Amino acid sequence: MTTYMRDKPSMFGPRASKFLLSALILIHFLPTQLLAQRSKSPWQTLTGSAPLIIARGGFSGLLPDSSVDAYSIVSQTSVSGAVLWCDVQLTKDGVGICFPDVKMMNASSIQDAYPKRKNSYLVNGVPTQDWFTIDFTLKDLKSVFLIRGILSRSDAFDNNQYAISTVQDIAMELKPKSFWLNVQHDAFYAQHNLSISKFLLSLPKTVTINYLSSPEVTFLRSIGGRFGKAGPKFVFRFLEKDDVEVSTNQTYGTLLGNLTFIKTFASGVLVPKSYIWPLEDQYLSPHTSFVQDAHKAGLEVYASGFANDFDMAYNYSFDPLAEYLSFMDNGDFSVDGFLSDFPLTASSAVDCFSHLGSNASTQVDFLVISKNGASGDYPGCTDLAYSKAIKDGADIIDCSVQMSLDGMPFCLNSVDLGESTNIVQSPFRNRSATVPEIAPLGGLYSFSLTWSEIQTLRPAITNPYNRDFNLFRNPKERSSGKLVSLSDFLNLAKNSTSLAGVLISVENAAYLREKQGLDVVKAVLDTLTKAGYSNATTTTKKVMIQSTNSSVLVDFKKQSRYETVYQVEETIRDILDSAIQDIKKFADAVVVRKNSVFPVSESFTTGQTNLVERLQRFQLPVYVELFRNEFVSQPWDFLSDATVEINSHVTGAGINGTITEFPLTAARYKRNKCLTRKDLPPYMSPVQPAGLLSIMSPTSLPPAEAPNPVFTDADVTEPPLPPVIAKAPTSSPGPLSTDEKAPNGQTRVTLSLLLSAFAMVLAFLLLL
Repeated sequence: MTTYMRDKPSMFGPRASKFLLSALILIHFLPTQLLAQRSKSPWQTLTGSAPLIIARGGFSGLLPDSSVDAYSIVSQTSVSGAVLWCDVQLTKDGVGICFPDVKMMNASSIQDAYPKRKNSYLVNGVPTQDWFTIDFTLKDLKSVFLIRGILSRSDAFDNNQYAISTVQDIAMELKPKSFWLNVQHDAFYAQHNLSISKFLLSLPKTVTINYLSSPEVTFLRSIGGRFGKAGPKFVFRFLEKDDVEVSTNQTYGTLLGNLTFIKTFASGVLVPKSYIWPLEDQYLSPHTSFVQDAHKAGLEVYASGFANDFDMAYNYSFDPLAEYLSFMDNGDFSVDGFLSDFPLTASSAVDCFSHLGSNASTQVDFLVISKNGASGDYPGCTDLAYSKAIKDGADIIDCSVQMSLDGMPFCLNSVDLGESTNIVQSPFRNRSATVPEIAPLGGLYSFSLTWSEIQTLRPAITNPYNRDFNLFRNPKERSSGKLVSLSDFLNLAKNSTSLAGVLISVENAAYLREKQGLDVVKAVLDTLTKAGYSNATTTTKKVMIQSTNSSVLVDFKKQSRYETVYQVEETIRDILDSAIQDIKKFADAVVVRKNSVFPVSESFTTGQTNLVERLQRFQLPVYVELFRNEFVSQPWDFLSDATVEINSHVTGAGINGTITEFPLTAARYKRNKCLTRKDLPPYMSPVQPAGLLSIMSPTSLPPAEAPNPVFTDADVTEPPLPPVIAKAPTSSPGPLSTDEKAPNGQTRVTLSLLLSAFAMVLAFLLLL
């Protein structure tokens, strides 16, 4: 602050000194008064009120930023006090418009409308080429339409011809309960003889500005006293710490150390979320004391940069709700507001999931079933993945049983070891085989290695979206944990006090009996008995046996009383009554795909089937898979929010359980306090299937697709499992070289298998 006073001596006369003294006295007493108010509230905000939800450009995570629809949908999806945020830009004729930046190419059709009017200006001292608002009158912009400005978002609404709105348009047409104007480039406009202050002060009294923010000190100081007592709250916006504030010529990192100075002209600060939770290699570092320091100075703290589809810390497991909660429900502090592109998610975080506590009661009854444990956080089917699934609140943990060469049942997501271990980098990489009954290409199968050999392999976390979207899961733990036998899995589950039971998935049983001499059904039943699961006095844990093969479940039914679950692999639109009756003969529940509940075309839901209702009518619970947190795993209708997707399946479709790689997200949803209300808030109502198609331009509608098939009796019926055919005894094959001859004189590894192994090496490298 001393540097600023030295550079601007005229601004610090006697009158300014009195003002500064008064402000400092106010800062001294204000925190004491607020602490008394906060002591009665669960919120650790400055005033003790719930954090503010600020919709940046409206619901800009879904619809084009600053479009009328993006603004209007906020009131339909968010808390009643949500604030509409408008980035104010000036046109050539001095009209204030709501548009995300002074540059126009990225978020509008300006390039198509005026291809030859690209220009170059200095913006904050940086030469910049683009189409600028200052080169166009409001009339010029009538032929320019808003489009998506972030490529990770859908372009399906770009043809809606959303007009650019003036500040007055938004204020008068939508009449927001709270309106926030952000002035990002006052100095730039002043260089071109345009005045944002003049525009703001000329607005009619019918336009109420509740908040006014800017990253420019001079702008806020100069306009602060010109609104009178009924003026807005002034908020100083911090940019990145190394950026230079144009009027003081100091970095924002330097200004950060003088919050008492900021308090002399602002009641709050808006900061990038990294000011509060810094990142190192995309992992959270310990939080700073910034929020507490600002509160001590009497400043409210608003955090920016929240979006469901932006990169977030690996610690949040791609769950935007978890990120919001870490900024307001951490026991140490709470920010006073969130600037978000997805106000629905922010609203549900504040109103439905804050302050739940570890002992919050369940509000909705459905099963949270893991998929290979918490395989979104750790390599699937490892001790770490299962332990985290239990800790995260899974009701059921699962084991996809595979068989080793020496008959040991163990847990792994695939019979092909190349999908989730480092076998292609091990001495066993030459044991590739082509098994048409399992897959058309070669693989490195579990039944080609002994259990002791398998235990030497390192597990690998699955990254389903690394190739197309460059999304990676928890890279620090990508090879952590150890593979577990079925026996170890059952003992881990039995020792848990929170689990309701286990689900054991059995596939390839017929092949293993006929070609490998391995009886996976017997191995599972024997292991369950040895672990004490067949004796009700030993454990009360539920045991569920799942398979895509009816013959497997029939065999289990004959030999045990465990619950059986039939998995429908295909995406279907309906199922015949006769097929359901056949399923009931051997199964107690059914697993279906998400797309069988909500059909999807080009990532938009096209409706809802009655499949769940029909199965439940026959007393068959319905579990649905596969739920993931990554926003690209969800249709656009679910607003890039895994919790919205879960809610729409549970509350909307009425499913009985979710099968998920991220059990924490589903388990937290069960304790959602909004579900107890008589009237669900809009941010906790299930989405309307195909709802987004109704607001889409006809030219952007996804093409009609052939309907999914109907599941029939023929799809259910299978011949019984074959008997076990003993395999001729052989010694363990060992890590043979590629040119070693087998005893019959033939080359052991054919060219096709070498190519398969090469393909698997590439696949493994993509996992890393």
